[in-house]
Amino acid sequence: MDWLIISLINGVVYGLLLFMVSAGLTLVFGMMGVLNFAHASFYMLGAYFAFLVSTVVGFWGGLLIGPLLVALIGVGVERYLLRPIHHYGHASELLVTFGLAFVFDELVKVFFGQFMVNYSVPASMRFSAFTLFGADYPFYRVFVAIVAVALFTILFAILRFTRMGIVVRAAVQRPAMTDALGHNVDAVFMITFGIGAWMAGVAGAVGGALLTTSPTMALEMSILTFVVVIVGGLGSLGGAFLASLLIGLLTTFAVSINISLLDIGRWLGLGDVLTGLGSIAQVSLSTYASAVPVLVMLIVLLCRPTGLFGDRT
Repeated sequence: MDWLIISLINGVVYGLLLFMVSAGLTLVFGMMGVLNFAHASFYMLGAYFAFLVSTVVGFWGGLLIGPLLVALIGVGVERYLLRPIHHYGHASELLVTFGLAFVFDELVKVFFGQFMVNYSVPASMRFSAFTLFGADYPFYRVFVAIVAVALFTILFAILRFTRMGIVVRAAVQRPAMTDALGHNVDAVFMITFGIGAWMAGVAGAVGGALLTTSPTMALEMSILTFVVVIVGGLGSLGGAFLASLLIGLLTTFAVSINISLLDIGRWLGLGDVLTGLGSIAQVSLSTYASAVPVLVMLIVLLCRPTGLFGDRT
C-alpha cells in the first residue's frame, strides 16, 4: 500500500513537471502551428541559466532571471529564424529547429562541459513536507507541483478570460481578420512564442534541481513533450494537463514495478510458452518503461486520431 501511494504522488509530481514543458509546446505547436523541435532545448537552457545565475544571486534569482533569458532567446528565434520560413510549411520549420537544437546542445557542452553540473535543491528547501508510512517526503517535490499548478491556472485564466487571450486565440484561428481589426498579429505570435519558451525555462529552472542538469536533458524530454501534446490534443491546454498526469503516472509505475513478462505469464498459466522466449521474457518490465509514453500515444491515436481533447474540425 505504501508503494502504491508514494508512487502515485511521485507520478503526479513528474506529470506536473512534464506539463510545464509541454504547455509551452501546446501554445507554439498546437495553437500557432509552429513545429518547434528545439522546444526541449529551452527547457535545458532554463536549467543552465538558472544554475549560472544562482551561483551569483542565489536560487530565487536564478529561478526568476533564468527563464526570462530563455524567453528572450525564444523571441529572437521566432523573429529571425521561424517567421521568415513559416509560410514554407512544417518541413522547413522542422529542419531549422532540428539544427537549432544541435546548436544549443553543442553550446552547452562548450561552456559547461560534457557532464552534469552541480545544480541542486537549495539548502533552505531541503526539509520534509510531510511524513508518509514513516518516510519523509521532500518539500521540493511539492514545490514543483505548486509551481506547475500555478502556471496552469495563470495561463488558462489569461487565455480564457482576458482581452489578451481573446486576441491570441483570434490571431491563431483568423490571422487575416485579426490583422484587419488593427492588431499586430506578428507581435502576438512573437510574444506567444516567448511565453512558451519562458514556461519551458521555468520547468528547466525547477526541474533541473529536482532531476539532473546535463547536456542530455533536452533529448530525454523532447519526445515526451511531443507525446503529451499529441495525446492531449493539439491546442488543448486542459488536454495537455491531463495527458501529462497520465504519462507521468504510467511512467513512474512502470519504473517501480519489478516484474517480468515471464512472471505475468506464470500467473496466467502461460509460463511454459513464455519460457521459450528465453532472456527476453525474463527482463524486468521496468526496462521498457521509456517505451510506455509512445505506446500510450499509439493507443490514443488509434482510438481518437485528434487526441483526447483535440478539435475534430
